[in-house]
Amino acid sequence: MHIQGKVALVTGAAQGLGYAFVRALLDKGAKICFCDINTNQGEATLRELSEKYGADNVMFRRCDVTVQEEMEELFKATKDRYGRIDIVCNNAGMGGETYPQWEKVVDVNIKGMTRGSFIAFEYLRNDKGGNGGVIVNISSAAGLSVNPMSPVYCATKSAIIALSRSLAVNEEVQKCGIRVNTLCPSFADTDLVRQIAPFSLHEDDQTKSENTAKVTKFLSAHGIMTTETVAASFIELVTDETKNGAVLRVSKGKGNEYCKIEVSV
Repeated sequence: MHIQGKVALVTGAAQGLGYAFVRALLDKGAKICFCDINTNQGEATLRELSEKYGADNVMFRRCDVTVQEEMEELFKATKDRYGRIDIVCNNAGMGGETYPQWEKVVDVNIKGMTRGSFIAFEYLRNDKGGNGGVIVNISSAAGLSVNPMSPVYCATKSAIIALSRSLAVNEEVQKCGIRVNTLCPSFADTDLVRQIAPFSLHEDDQTKSENTAKVTKFLSAHGIMTTETVAASFIELVTDETKNGAVLRVSKGKGNEYCKIEVSV
């Protein structure tokens, strides 16, 4: 897929990886609608991007991906503004291992991703007037293995891979001309990584100190990528039309690795 002139929608993109994806798409000539739940940061990012890429090429909407009506309005507003949608990146996500935050993690990471994918089908499918296109769902390297420090986060990211992979091989989705790929980054230089708080059954000061040391050691062992590195891998999944159902892991030490996921029939 050539990105020049295409229209992309990216969730959770006021900062972090989503912001890097938006920049990478704009650099290649796309028009963008990005959303975020953080209105102030989103509007600040919009001003910055408008100055660099032109106000006609980028728009921002405040949106909570856990609310069906807000997501439906997000897609409608994008289509109304630009006349089409070609690329959807379901990026919005969060971490948290204690109650009640873990419930929000499930709502955002799994339900939000599912909601964004299903609404995207209605706008992209070429049998209903769309142009076909591609959905890239953002999971994590944590979704490809067990992670004792973040069991809830790990479980939600595994679910994203299973959802995306299953949709990609679904005959009805394929007939609609839609590709569905999954990006699984390891640690990147974002606020989410800097705020990692590992799962613990105890909350005393000694345990917190020990957990902080564990996180530091874990991050040092794996390394931290730039967001631009992850964005380059994202662009690969968008532009390479041979990639459908692809699960791409990207990490500091090993670079890009396509993971084979078995199909159950």
